[in-house]
Amino acid sequence: MSEYWFYHLETSMLEGVLPELLDKTRQRGWRALVKLPEARLSEMDQFLWTFKDDSFLPHGRDDEPLSDQQPIILSSSAENSAGFDCAFLVDGEVIEINDKTERCIVMIDGRSETSIQAARKYWKTLKAKNANLSYWQQNSRGAWEKKA
Repeated sequence: MSEYWFYHLETSMLEGVLPELLDKTRQRGWRALVKLPEARLSEMDQFLWTFKDDSFLPHGRDDEPLSDQQPIILSSSAENSAGFDCAFLVDGEVIEINDKTERCIVMIDGRSETSIQAARKYWKTLKAKNANLSYWQQNSRGAWEKKA
């Protein structure tokens, strides 16, 4: 059964936490899918190559050749998480989570009421299905605290 972890960003932007979470995913040997709106696809693609002067996260886009060989895939069109160990959902994106996907991480922008409401709705839907849920919120120092 897949785990659903909701990450509520309070003090950081997505770009401040996503690379670290993706790196932890890679350290586990997991293949990751990042589902985000098409308007953010190019920006995030470029960001993951340049977010550090001495490092990058190997990744590809699902609309490019050889994407099936990449450890991290960015997509605006994926409909399910088949073939991925972990799925990250950004900006209210929702996909069908495959039974073989270990974890689904829902990123919540605490500065956006739309993002918060979308996450609450998704949480309620999953809770009604008895999904394995966790809720993590950033404290004022940016550290994650498990709240539920």
